Parts: sequence; C-alpha cells; structure tokens
Amino acid sequence: MRIVVGAVLVCVWLGVSVAAPAAQFDPLPSARLVPAPRLTLPAVVDSNIPMVWELVDGAWRLFAFTSVNGMPSRLTGASLDRLQHGGAAALVPDPGNGVWIQSIVPDDNGTWYGFYHHERPADACGRPDRFILRLGAARSRDQGRTWHDLGIILEAAPETFACASPNLYVAGGVGDVSAMLAPDRADVFLFFSQYSRVPPQQGVAVARFAWADRDAPAGRVMVWVDGAWLPSSRAGAPLWAVSKPWHDASTEADAFWGPSVHWNRYLERYVMLLNRARDEDFNNDGIYISYARTLRDPRQWTTPRKILDRGGWYPQVAGLDPITGTDREAGRRARFLLQGHSEYYLDFLR
Repeated sequence: MRIVVGAVLVCVWLGVSVAAPAAQFDPLPSARLVPAPRLTLPAVVDSNIPMVWELVDGAWRLFAFTSVNGMPSRLTGASLDRLQHGGAAALVPDPGNGVWIQSIVPDDNGTWYGFYHHERPADACGRPDRFILRLGAARSRDQGRTWHDLGIILEAAPETFACASPNLYVAGGVGDVSAMLAPDRADVFLFFSQYSRVPPQQGVAVARFAWADRDAPAGRVMVWVDGAWLPSSRAGAPLWAVSKPWHDASTEADAFWGPSVHWNRYLERYVMLLNRARDEDFNNDGIYISYARTLRDPRQWTTPRKILDRGGWYPQVAGLDPITGTDREAGRRARFLLQGHSEYYLDFLR
C-alpha cells in the first residue's frame, strides 16, 4: 500500500533488520504514515521541538520549544493542538550568534536540562557567511522562561573544519542534538550530526555523560568510537558511513543528519527519525527510520529505511498520551512532525 500526496510518495509498512540473539527470533518492527487532520504549531520552526509536561496550579500543561534564526521561543497549552505563544526562552549568559534549543531532559524536581545547537560564523576560515557548529547544555528552573548556560559540551577540533567547503551553510563542527536519559538514570545519551572535513568522521554520532554530572557536563562527555567510549576530544564514529561525503569538490552528498530519538512503549524499542541529504544545500532525499533495543550499544541501531520521499527537515514524533507523550516518548500511534507541521500520524507495528 502506498499513499501519494502531490509529488510526495509515502512508503508504508517498512520492515527493518534488527540485531537478535542467535537462539531467539526478534520480530521486525514496521512503521507507516497515516493521514491525519492538519496541525500547524503557532511558530516558525527550524529545529527539533522538545516537549515537557509539567503540573501547573494543579493542572498538567504541555510546554514546547521552537527555534528559528537562533532565537528559541516557548509554547504552552493543555495539549499539542492547543499550544499558544508563551514568550521568548532566554539563555543567560547569551553566547551570541544564536542558539537553537533542540532537546530537553526534565528532572524529577521540576528542573529541566536543555541541550542546544550553537552556530558561530566561520571566521576561522575567513568565511563569515558559513557556520561552525557546536553543542551546549543549559538548565531551567522556571519552566523554560530562562535558561542558565552550563557551557559548550561538544565541539570539533579546528583541524577538522572544511574551510573550502561548497556547503551552503556549514564549514564544520557538530550540531542538531537529540538527548535521551537511560532507563536506569545513570547516563544521558546525545545523538548528533558531525560535519568534519574527514569523510569517515561525517554522519550521525553518539555521545554520553553521567546524569550525576548534569549540572556541570562540560568536559565530562564521552563519544562512541570503534566500540569504546572515549574523551570528546576525539571525533565520534558515525552510526552509518556517508556514501557521498560533505565538503568535497562535488555538490552532491549522501549523508544522514538531524536525528530525533524517542522511546516507543508499544515497540519496547528506541526509534530514531533522520534526514538524508542529497546535496550540499541539504535538499532532502527523504525521511528515514531506525530502531534499537538499548541506548548503551550504538551498534544495535538498524540500517535506516525510508518512510517518506523528500519532505522537510527535522522529522520527529509527538506522543499522543497526556502527561507522558512528548518528542521523547510515544506509543503505537504518534503525531509525525516536520518543522512544526503535521499531516500524518506515524503508526507502529511489531
């Protein structure tokens, strides 16, 4: 079965390979896009949209954060389809040049830990019209109105910058982060994009730090490299190699970027949605999906399979269950969002 909307071809019920113990069959999960009433969040969006439920004056409210042009804003309401503007979300002190709040992990005491994408002009390359990306952490104790900057936690070495790159936006660095707290609450895992000039270091990589270090994570992050967790001075090993690298003489590219990860209660697996760029302008080949049973072994992530041709950037889910459904947790059916717009549910089958 296929759903065609205009020039967009939606491929449905796509099975993927998963790692299974030799003596036990592990059924293949599937996913399909199902038409849904159109939903557009009341904000311009150029980023993942992190979401948190919080009890306010005895009633549960959903908070969501949108970012565009380096300016994050707060939305709040009784549900996803009733969100309204809640003002700017201020990072203090402001690191300058714009931040995008892309993921939030709430603590049990009402404190929220946010992870942001920071862009600096590529002045080191003499190209202020391009950007070097890095990732930072922040903390909020007032439901996201203000964020105390905890510093940069991941950045690339200058020797990996691609100063001569034909890329429309990026001359190097790391960006577009999705964070997940492990079930045992021992570690936070960070999924992010690497834009090194070195092709084997390009693609979606994984890092982690101890949850106990959440108030001072800078300098404590480890990256996954060849089966081991190593200091973040090293570039991470991408989960999937690029077939046509960024930054070379060709304007073509074939690389996954912009991950969004959630725990799916129905599948009892982690699910990652991804963009797949087909050129240096980040035009999209499509939206892809991957699965894993654990965060601790990045080798378990399955080969991504396409669920949507072309499409916009920043695919993610929004769980439909009150109090628990967010971009980090969903069930058998979730809203499928692209840059703050939704025309589909994403249904899962195990």
